[in-house]
Amino acid sequence: MSRYVPPGPLGMGGAPLGNLFDRIPEEVAAATVQAAWDAGIRHYDNAPHYGAGLSEHRMGAVLRLHPREAFALSTKVGRILEAADRVPELDEGFVGALPFRRRIDYSATGAHRSIEDSLQRMGLSRIDIVYIHDVSADWHGPAWTYRFAEAMAGAAKALTEMRRAGVIHAWGLGVNMVEPCLAALEQADPDLFLVAGRYTLLDHTALDRLFPACAARGVRVVLGGPYNSGLLAGGTTFNYETAPAELAARARAIGAVCARHGVDLKAAALQFCAAHPVVATVIPGARTAAEVRENAAMMVAPIPGSLWAELKEKGLIPAHAPTP
Repeated sequence: MSRYVPPGPLGMGGAPLGNLFDRIPEEVAAATVQAAWDAGIRHYDNAPHYGAGLSEHRMGAVLRLHPREAFALSTKVGRILEAADRVPELDEGFVGALPFRRRIDYSATGAHRSIEDSLQRMGLSRIDIVYIHDVSADWHGPAWTYRFAEAMAGAAKALTEMRRAGVIHAWGLGVNMVEPCLAALEQADPDLFLVAGRYTLLDHTALDRLFPACAARGVRVVLGGPYNSGLLAGGTTFNYETAPAELAARARAIGAVCARHGVDLKAAALQFCAAHPVVATVIPGARTAAEVRENAAMMVAPIPGSLWAELKEKGLIPAHAPTP
């Protein structure tokens, strides 16, 4: 079977547009999406979770001004949004989200409803890729295996049928951990995975198990979190928390190698992610148009082969990791 491959190597992740950790004015959000379009980005990812629908509203408002066949769009299922009179100012990491509560639902019925809701929020008639969102231990703890079983019996079967019927092009999981992806390869027929933070200059978790398993099945990977939430972009956080000392030290060591070769650390981070053959696209988030333009520039910045050789020689990246 020929699987759908989204455009790359650079896409746009929608979480920041949902006011992740801080508010973004409407005009700034709109300019950020338009800057991505102007930079040639044609792969856009979103989720109902991001600002309880806010990010989908904002992204759709710009994307629907452009020809629908000109871009690839993904969103996620697993959370149904239900109207609420009062919601916290900071709710699951998002500030000033829309007045909805999230209800976990990995059923087939929930998947159908979630997709219909997303289409209406975005004002678009088609979604290309649908991911089952956060069906993993970082969200559900030890109960994740029960949630995963629900998803395989419900949403996965519904999405497989939607793909067969041509309603969507592809489906997979959108997670921060590799174990659910490996399980999905055994139990279902996904097309691709969106994995955040597990294949970067600092975290190589996906390299030795998930990526070979995907290659064997012809399944591609979209990588989110290429900067590990900031540590590889000059910040101090890893996975949205203060980085452990050991990881911060490694980031500084990688940054020092980049500086010796005249390379921006962000360029090395993005291009390392994109170099693996199973990776279809890298989708960093952006809060401003300037950040979008910087990401686009970093993806094509020249990097000498000697930089990758030194990183491997110093044991900062695996010797067998593909590099540009």
